[in-house]
Amino acid sequence: MEKEKQEHKSQEARILFLEDDETIREVLKEYMTVVGYHVTEAADGDQAIRLLGEEGYDLAVLDIMVPGPDGFEVLQFIRSQNPEMGVIMLTALDDEASQVAAFNHFADDYVVKPVSPILLLKRIETILRRTKKRELETGKTGEEKLVLKSEAYTAYYRGEPLPLTLSEFLLLQTLYEAPSRVFTREMLILHIYNEDYIGNDRIIDAHVKNLRKKLPMQCIKTVIGVGYQYDPSEVEHEA
Repeated sequence: MEKEKQEHKSQEARILFLEDDETIREVLKEYMTVVGYHVTEAADGDQAIRLLGEEGYDLAVLDIMVPGPDGFEVLQFIRSQNPEMGVIMLTALDDEASQVAAFNHFADDYVVKPVSPILLLKRIETILRRTKKRELETGKTGEEKLVLKSEAYTAYYRGEPLPLTLSEFLLLQTLYEAPSRVFTREMLILHIYNEDYIGNDRIIDAHVKNLRKKLPMQCIKTVIGVGYQYDPSEVEHEA
């Protein structure tokens, strides 16, 4: 029963669907509507951006090649306003460069047309489940102070991206995902570099020092004689 309630709740999500092909738009919207999603259509980039500025959405499905601002520009607008909103790029562009560009702009998924409507619904469900879970864990929709997006290798604080290097992000991610665990320097090296690093394990100290300068709160705790640990209480207490 609880599972059914959660599924029903996820199906009440609001979706912005940007697609300039009327036939595709009508068919996919019907599938999304039948399972309970509230779908708002946009036929061009200007309309999509206007709607995003007027209403709140849980997820956006964006075609890339549309009139006006393209799907990438709409994606950039979304990420500037709501970093945690789910975004699926739905496009006929199947080249590697377009896919890399989408993920570089922090898309959650990339689907090439033609697409099975059932598979698209499952992808939507998966992303919404993840975003809803994060909301339940924080208890404050869209107000989580520190957010890490693994697929984009980016950390956000209050919606703003932090200027972390890849090594700094991987270090923070390792600690963040296991807050009750203390990591030795050797363990952190393996998580960051696998087995490719040859050198002194004190490189971790340098990364921690730089990371602490870039984080707005002191959430990385030194455990004397052992290593480092993530302290979520520092994030929660940060004003």
